[in-house]
Amino acid sequence: MPTLQWLTRDQDLTAIDRVPYRLLEEVPDLGAGDREAGNMLIQGDNLDALKALLPFYAGRVKCIYIDPPYNTRSAFEHYDDNLEHAKWLAMMWPRLQLLRDLLSEDGSIWVSIDDREGHYLKVLMDELFGRGNFVTSFVWQKVDSPNDNKVSITPDHEYVLCYEKNIESSGFKKKGDSSILNSYRVSEEEPRLHRDRLIKKNGANSLREDRPTMFFEIVAPDGTAVFPIHDDGREANWAFSPAGIDRLRSEGRLIWKRRERSGVPIWVPYAREFAPEIPTRPHPTILLDVKTSRQAKAHQRALLPDVEAFATVKPEQLIQRVLEIATNPGDLILDSFLGSGTTAAVAQKMGRRYIGIEMGDHALTHCVPRLSKVVDGEQGGISENVNWQGGGGFCFYRLGQPAFDAEGRIRESIRFPILAAHVWFSETGMPWSGKGKSPLLGFHNERAFALLYNGILGDKTPKGGNVLTRETLQIIIEKIAGKKCDFKGALTIYGEASRLSASTLARKGIVFKQTPYEVKARK
Repeated sequence: MPTLQWLTRDQDLTAIDRVPYRLLEEVPDLGAGDREAGNMLIQGDNLDALKALLPFYAGRVKCIYIDPPYNTRSAFEHYDDNLEHAKWLAMMWPRLQLLRDLLSEDGSIWVSIDDREGHYLKVLMDELFGRGNFVTSFVWQKVDSPNDNKVSITPDHEYVLCYEKNIESSGFKKKGDSSILNSYRVSEEEPRLHRDRLIKKNGANSLREDRPTMFFEIVAPDGTAVFPIHDDGREANWAFSPAGIDRLRSEGRLIWKRRERSGVPIWVPYAREFAPEIPTRPHPTILLDVKTSRQAKAHQRALLPDVEAFATVKPEQLIQRVLEIATNPGDLILDSFLGSGTTAAVAQKMGRRYIGIEMGDHALTHCVPRLSKVVDGEQGGISENVNWQGGGGFCFYRLGQPAFDAEGRIRESIRFPILAAHVWFSETGMPWSGKGKSPLLGFHNERAFALLYNGILGDKTPKGGNVLTRETLQIIIEKIAGKKCDFKGALTIYGEASRLSASTLARKGIVFKQTPYEVKARK
């Protein structure tokens, strides 16, 4: 597959290896509502924040929407968007790598972009997500009024590129459309909403030579043989195979009607279709029915009258369309270029959980007040459409110090749950779901993992819990038996030291790894 080349590509391919794992430090006073709602607002560089999330959320995010800087060579108030092309690619590559790792197998990523970098972004994402996982490019009409710019052409649209993590796991939903029912009716013989469709193919590829196997006889009610024939006498083909016709007949949906051809009565077969309980149709890729930038800015000004509106704010209806297609209530949504908080606001109003990352001060000036108003039940944007009445909440976090120092040693301030998550992720590549109340971290691929650290057994002395002894091993074995009484797999234990001999460890199927030296931050 062709790849995109730029000046610093070789260094950028491994950029995330040089990004430290940082701690996420909650700032309780800046959160709002229910702290247990599972929503996170993070202030800090999104590259550091995304790597900090890996041990906890790798493979768990159902939908990612991002609206990165477009590299338009203009300086926005809130972003330095004047990046050279190579720098823009260098900025996007490692972030897209981390976003891919956070995405669930049935998840999708949506990226807003314009013409300046859109085609390069497509090639970049083809390489990272796989060309076969590309779904489509949506076109969003961002301008709904004539402009009087002096230039000859001004674009009134942008794109949203859509990729799935695994195209075979698609769970996208169609668009609800009750107008579909207008093509159905009721009749005396059938009180249910129904319509009858001609079985003979018309239009392109409708001739017998196009699909010879679809030219065959169907027996009419009077026993005569009926073949697919066009009105001009040319032999056509049926829209159903013989097995399909048999299925229609067995279900009572093969309907015969008398028609005339050149004044001669003939039998014509139809397939009866019943109206769906929930009428839907495919989503169009040209989005003309969502709000525009002008309307989005008006909503933001009304919501936050004391701060300057974002020039690039997206309407809530655009994000609503993305989440309608790609998610269900309770799913986790991520936006690592949160801006003024639109994605988080829409996710909460639609009953989804969210993680939003924003670097600048507007995490405080825009996102916190906006999301607080969402908790209080603000009625702008999509609120009326989804019957939003308020509720939920979010926790606010800032990026703290790296979890490991320059030599890779664990910092003394690291608490057990943090190190446990890193140990588990480094061993399994999966996020950890534990609570940090037991040395047993869990099971993966017929192996158990345990961590003796920070006095998890109630005593920080060598004999009390951080060192592997016969006593601490027995506690771990009892924990394993409590979870899986028939467990026969191997066991990996992290601890400060081991008092058991190498032969004892080998005989018991135990791999011991010493902290801090053998704790590796997964790259």
